[in-house]
Amino acid sequence: MSAGKLYVVPTPVGNLEDITYRAIRILKEVDLILAEDTRTSGVLLKHFGIETKAISHHKFNEHAQVERISEEIAAGKTIALISDAGTPGISDPGYLIVHTCVSKGIAVETLPGATAFVPALVNSGLPIHEFIFLGFLPQKKGRETKFKSMAQENKTMVVYEAPQRLVKTLTQIQTFLGDRQVTVSREISKKFEETIRGTCTEVLAHYMQKEPKGECVIVIAAAE
Repeated sequence: MSAGKLYVVPTPVGNLEDITYRAIRILKEVDLILAEDTRTSGVLLKHFGIETKAISHHKFNEHAQVERISEEIAAGKTIALISDAGTPGISDPGYLIVHTCVSKGIAVETLPGATAFVPALVNSGLPIHEFIFLGFLPQKKGRETKFKSMAQENKTMVVYEAPQRLVKTLTQIQTFLGDRQVTVSREISKKFEETIRGTCTEVLAHYMQKEPKGECVIVIAAAE
């Protein structure tokens, strides 16, 4: 293990078998793990016998910690950053510490690995030679403006959504974008993984009858 480096380590979005051998090795070898939620990550670390010390690093404390952590890495510490699931920085904390390290000339190494939108996008059956990832949509301010801009987008679009807001978001997609093709993938890589494909009307009707559970990825066809 080389000294003085930040490792960005993806963790499984569902099935624990999706982690890589390399990720396990690095999590065992680093001096410290920054975890979005140490309770959630504790399950993963215990499962793979990883005894490295982990501390909380999330959107509520990252601004207060980033300078100290980057200084520790610059002084020779090896630190791994993980989120609750998937790749840190992709709709999860991670950007700030990576940006800070890069701006200071500190080594950053990001491992390839799990992220929810890639399997959902590929599984959608929609064109993926070009796509745009939008993450979570604004909940209030700017939401309508975002939908209006999406209506003109000529690439396949990918959106994350919480289950309790899925019906509302599908309804607004139908209102602002029209009845175009969409897919909703839930519980990716978990026991009850599901992908529903169809027009927005068809997918909305499905979830009006069946309450969605688990984090959702919506893939939306481009404007014609």
